[in-house]
Amino acid sequence: MKGTLQAGVAAEVTFRVTSEMCPAFDGHIVHRVCATWTLVEYMEVAGRKVLLPHLEPDEEGVGSHASCDHHGPAPVGSDVRVVATARKVTSHELVCETTAHLGHRLIATGRTVQKVYPRTVLERLLARG
Repeated sequence: MKGTLQAGVAAEVTFRVTSEMCPAFDGHIVHRVCATWTLVEYMEVAGRKVLLPHLEPDEEGVGSHASCDHHGPAPVGSDVRVVATARKVTSHELVCETTAHLGHRLIATGRTVQKVYPRTVLERLLARG
């Protein structure tokens, strides 16, 4: 990983909540709000955006942890902004603190972790299945 990635580097992603993002079980939508698993997906996307500009050409990142505390709803049609901020950086790992906001209201907090591998090592690991 390049030395340019330091604690405090941040990235964000914004998305509009759609019906497909609602919690649904057995084909039935439970609530017309953003599901926790959708927030986790975008937390990982934001963490990936933190990492990408700092990878060497022969490296790749792999998600190894994601957690989310969901504090409040985001209804269908609302715009959610997710921010990931690097909190711990080593040569092989990036830990990001993540937050999700609906306007100025904090609706979720979390953490993502990505491991960084040489592409050749990752290809061998994936080939093993």
